[in-house]
Amino acid sequence: MRSLLKSLSSSQARTVTETIDHAQRRLPVGAEIQPGGGVHFRTWAPSARQVAVVMAQGVDLTDGVEVPLSPEAGGYWSGWSATARAGMHYRYRLDGNVFPDPASRFQPQGPHCPSQIIDPEAFAWSDGTWQGVSREGQVLYEMHIGTFTREGTWSAAAEQLPHLADLGVTLLEVMPVADFPGRFGWGYDGVNLYAPTRLYGCPDDFRLFVDRAHSLGLGVILDVVYNHLGPDGNYLREFTPHYFSTRYSTDWGEPPNFDGEFCEPVRELFIANAGYWIDEFHCDGLRLDATQNIYDASKEHMLAAVTRRAHAAAGGRSIYVVGENESQHAHLIRPRAQGGHGLDALWNDDFHHTAIVAMTGRNEAYYTDYHGSPQEFISSAKWGFLFQGQRYKWQSARRGTPCFDLAPSNFVNFLQNHDQIANSLWGRRAHTLTSAAKLRALTTLLLLGPNTPMLFQGQEFAASSPFLYFADHQPDLAVMVAKGREKFLAQFPSIASEDVAALIPNPEREETFLRCKLDFADREKNAEVLRLHRDLLRLRREDPLLGHAQRGTFDGAVLGPSAFVLRIFGRDQDDRLLLINLGAHLHLDPAPEPLLAPPLGCVWETAWSSEDPRYGGGGTPAIDSDDNWNLPAESAALLTPISAP
Repeated sequence: MRSLLKSLSSSQARTVTETIDHAQRRLPVGAEIQPGGGVHFRTWAPSARQVAVVMAQGVDLTDGVEVPLSPEAGGYWSGWSATARAGMHYRYRLDGNVFPDPASRFQPQGPHCPSQIIDPEAFAWSDGTWQGVSREGQVLYEMHIGTFTREGTWSAAAEQLPHLADLGVTLLEVMPVADFPGRFGWGYDGVNLYAPTRLYGCPDDFRLFVDRAHSLGLGVILDVVYNHLGPDGNYLREFTPHYFSTRYSTDWGEPPNFDGEFCEPVRELFIANAGYWIDEFHCDGLRLDATQNIYDASKEHMLAAVTRRAHAAAGGRSIYVVGENESQHAHLIRPRAQGGHGLDALWNDDFHHTAIVAMTGRNEAYYTDYHGSPQEFISSAKWGFLFQGQRYKWQSARRGTPCFDLAPSNFVNFLQNHDQIANSLWGRRAHTLTSAAKLRALTTLLLLGPNTPMLFQGQEFAASSPFLYFADHQPDLAVMVAKGREKFLAQFPSIASEDVAALIPNPEREETFLRCKLDFADREKNAEVLRLHRDLLRLRREDPLLGHAQRGTFDGAVLGPSAFVLRIFGRDQDDRLLLINLGAHLHLDPAPEPLLAPPLGCVWETAWSSEDPRYGGGGTPAIDSDDNWNLPAESAALLTPISAP
C-alpha cells in the first residue's frame, strides 16, 4: 500500500489513507466492496513479515496486480485497491507464498484455488415483509442440497419448495454448505467458513433459494460447524497456527482456539460468521453441530456469543438457533439471564434411540440404554431428554442434566436424520427397518406429539434412496476416512465382523453419492405415505391443541406392554387423546386409567386413525365402545370428545 501511495499526489494519497482508515466493513476480515468504489482487504497473519493481495480478472493470477497491505495492531494486515471490483479473483501473498482468503465469500473453483470478490448488495431481495420464525409451532425438514434433487443445486431445490410448503413444513434445516474440496460430501468437513460451496451454485443462488422459501412461508436455517475444520483445503494454519487449540482435541481434528493465547481474532472470525449467514443470506437461524466439542473456558462461551451475534444480525426479525449436543446439557437452551447460552432448542437423540429400538427390537451399541417402552415415550414427551443425570451404561458415566423447567418445544424429535440413517450398514431408511403399520404409529406420535418434530428429506414419501456417508477426498485421505468409518460402525456387533465390514459402501465412490439422490417418482409410488404426513401436519397446524401443548397441559399413562396414551387438556373439557399401540391388538377390559375417562357429559369419538385405508392401513374398529377399549395392533389414533347421547 505504501508503494501505491507514493505513486499518487498528496491529495490523492490523503484520500486513499482516509478511505483505509474509515473502511466500511461488514466482517472483520475478507474482501469488502466500498461504497465509494474499490475494495478493502483485511486478514489476520500475525507471524507474517509482509502481506499483499494479488488480483486479476480471471483465476490465473500470474500477471495479476499486487497491492501490499499495511500492518495493524494485533497482527492484522489491511489495504484498499481502487481498481478491485466484484467478480475479480485474488489471493494473499504471505512472505512469498500465496493462499486463498480464509474469509472468502466464494471459491468458484474450490478451496485450493483463488478467491472471488463478491458484492453481497447486488442481489435484489423480495422478502422485505418477512418477520422470521419463532420457537413455537415449527416443523423442521433437514435437507442436503447435493442429494435433495438429481441436479444437486440451489436452483433445483428451490423448484421443490412448493411441495414442502404444501406438505406442512415450516422450517428448512440445510446441511452445511461451507466449501470443501472434492465433487461431493456431507459438508461437515468445510474449510471456507464464509464461502457457500460452488458445487450447488453461486452465492446469489443460495440467496434466491432463501428468498423463494420466504415467499412460500418457509424459514431457512443453516447447519454450521464450529467445532473443527476439514483436513483438506484448510489454509488457516498458513496464516497463523494460533487459529487452533493445543489444549483440546476432537475425533475430527484440531478444534479452533477459542480460549487460549491469541484467541480473540479466532473468536471474532467464528462469531462474525454466525451473523454473516443471517445478514447477507437472510437465513432464519442456525443449527450448531456437535456443540459438545466446542471447547471454551472464556467468560462468555462461544455458543452464547454466536447466538448473541446471530440475533443482533437479524435486527427486527425473529430467528431460531438449535444445537446438537450429545452430552444433553440443558443450560444451552436456558436464557442468558439464567446463565444459559440462549439457544432455542436441542436435538433429542433419546427420542430417536428409543423409537429405533421400538421399531427394530435391537438395542446394541449406543442404543444399549433404551427399551423402546411406552414409559420412555411418555417421559420423552413430558420431560424431553430421558437421561438427565442418570448413569449411562454405554458410556460408563452419567449423562445429561435436569431440564424439568424447559418447554416441549425446546426439544427437536425425529425418527430419522442424516447421521442416524447413515450409521448402519446400508444407510437404510426407517420404513425398511420395521412394519409399515408400526412406522405409521410412530410417525403419528412424532407429528402430533408436544415436541418440535423434524423430518429428513424424503421421509415424507418413504424415499427408496438410502442415505450413506460420502466424501470425495484425495486418495491417501480417502483411505483413512473409509477406515475410520469402518471403525465407527464396528461398535455395532451385528456388523463388526470382517465379512460384513467389507460390504460397507465406500465413501469416496461417486456411486455411493449418486445412490443417495432422491427420486421424486416415489411421491406417486408411495402416495399413501405422503398422504399420511400431509394429513398429520394439517391436523397439527389446524387443531388448537395439537403441537401447542405446554408443560402441565398434558399427561400420559402406560396401557400395556407396548401401548400408551397421551391426553392433552383443553378448555371447557375439549381434550384430545392420542393412543399409540406398537404391539399386538390390545383389549382393555377393565380399563382402570383415569386419562381414558371422557370429559363430563361426553364420549370419545375416533377423529383420525393411522389404520385408515387411505394410508395403507387395515381399518379401525370402534376403540371406545360397549366392549370397553380396543386398540388395533401397531396403530395410532386421535380421539376427540362429543356430547354423549
